[in-house]
Amino acid sequence: MGLVGTGIPGRPFSALPVPIRRPLQTTHSLKKPIMTAPDELADFVRRLPKAELHLHIEGSLEPEMTFAKAAKHGIRLPYPSVDALRAAYDFRNLQSFLDLYYAGVEVLRDEEDFHDLTLAYLARAHADGVVHAEIFFDPQSHTARGIPFATLMTGLLSGIRAGRENFGISCFLILCFLRHLDADDAMRTLRAALPWKQHIIGVGLDSSELGHPPSNFADVFACARLEGFIPVAHAGEEGPPAYIHEALDILKAARIDHGVRAEEDPALCERLARERIPLTVCPLSNVKLAVFKQLAEHNLRRLLQAGLCITLNSDDPAYFGGYLGENYLATALALDLGEAELRLLARNSIEASFLPAGDKARWFQQLDRIHT
Repeated sequence: MGLVGTGIPGRPFSALPVPIRRPLQTTHSLKKPIMTAPDELADFVRRLPKAELHLHIEGSLEPEMTFAKAAKHGIRLPYPSVDALRAAYDFRNLQSFLDLYYAGVEVLRDEEDFHDLTLAYLARAHADGVVHAEIFFDPQSHTARGIPFATLMTGLLSGIRAGRENFGISCFLILCFLRHLDADDAMRTLRAALPWKQHIIGVGLDSSELGHPPSNFADVFACARLEGFIPVAHAGEEGPPAYIHEALDILKAARIDHGVRAEEDPALCERLARERIPLTVCPLSNVKLAVFKQLAEHNLRRLLQAGLCITLNSDDPAYFGGYLGENYLATALALDLGEAELRLLARNSIEASFLPAGDKARWFQQLDRIHT
């Protein structure tokens, strides 16, 4: 069976290219000023073809859908209204967010739920100009509740197919292991995924970072690589730069998710730039979780100017107040990003994706045709 969303029947995962690690050439000056009118900026951002590479599908569960699914399954929520639930999204740090996040997934119980969740995200992403998405999903959050792995996968794949048919958006799945659980649990999850591996392009590592270094999952990732999964890992969000080193050297991660604390280690930054290892940065998430006090303090522009392959993403948009378009707009305004920097972020997202080279070339050509 071919990979969902590629349009390349029978293409094996082992043949899929990893991100190209070479200096990026661009003909656009990074000094060109940003458009002055907000509507003009929003239109320009929307027209840029781009990929989203750091999106947790469970984190796209909007309060309205939470209430609808709770009513469907007869679940009583501890909030009287949609507005009350949204008001609870006042997080102090990553763990306080995760406590609410894991409680929210309780309403996802059957194939239709996962289909609806996936399709709703892809519709929103399409409206923001996303042409390709690589979606994280957390099987352990569902199998621990008695939801069969097949129910989860069937629903996700159905939503992806509908997104392709309705919006022309391609989509890959990346299975994430929950790092607050032990490696044995992760290994059981990997084994459960093997019958579905033609539909899963990679494996990742998410959940509570502090106290859970990537090295804890060395054996799991080694087995996953042998099965043909491309490895990625969350590192350097709340955790130290040492976690990024472990993700690269022990897990052999092809991309680092978040990675903003790499700036604390100049040698690591030089390596990331030299080897063209992408960082999937999520600015609004970083502010919401107090990684940065305000968006104007974010280091995205400094990392971009240092030559790193930085991509913009929304992480858990239902909880953090913005999908990919809002992340582009808010970051552009807060950091005074110019037109060429926005183009570069979009180009980096295509380069850093796991799309085949031919698809990347096609999107690069379309990107070069976009004018303000």
